[in-house]
Amino acid sequence: MYQNINDMNNLRNRVTLIGNLGADPEIKVTQSEKKVAKISLATSETFKNDKGERVTETQWHNLVMWGKLADLSEKYLEKGKEIAVEGKLITRHYIDKDNIKRYVTEVIVNEMLLLSQKKD
Repeated sequence: MYQNINDMNNLRNRVTLIGNLGADPEIKVTQSEKKVAKISLATSETFKNDKGERVTETQWHNLVMWGKLADLSEKYLEKGKEIAVEGKLITRHYIDKDNIKRYVTEVIVNEMLLLSQKKD
């Protein structure tokens, strides 16, 4: 049990994921010259359903990395590589081309660990 309220606050909105990249990172530079990388990450779990059959479910996550993490992702990450990330969830909205309000949930990554090496 936590005895310090500050310890509990550190646990709020914390996400840890391990998975495989669904595509190469999409790298952009903002007008204020900050580099950002957007990446799709697949996490999968396998279980037996009510009929005893093995079923694998995959969830897709939108990752956003800024600054040095964007630089590292550009240099080392590519489709299929396994990574571990920690960050926080955000939900934002935008208006699409048909003037419909859309919502997207993203993980703003603050730590990344490459679990499989990039081929030379």
